[in-house]
Amino acid sequence: MSSLSARPASDVAASRPWRGLALAAFLVLPLAATGCSGMSETQQRTLSGGAIGAGVGTVGTVITGGCVACGAAVGGAVGAGVGYLSDKLDMDN
Repeated sequence: MSSLSARPASDVAASRPWRGLALAAFLVLPLAATGCSGMSETQQRTLSGGAIGAGVGTVGTVITGGCVACGAAVGGAVGAGVGYLSDKLDMDN
């Protein structure tokens, strides 16, 4: 008798929720990377700060068990603000 058991496809998909996210990131990231070519340095820093902040906010709320959408929104806003301000402070120096 084999130790392998056949699991329904719905059980397999439910046990790997990250696969859909990984596929979406794989398809979207090349498009996102080429979309910044015509932006100013301030716009690029603001956008990248917002993206990094949204990622950190999402991961932080997943770990702590909070509202994931709220964490992403707050993190994105804070990150965009930091990216914008860091560019303005670099321009002054």
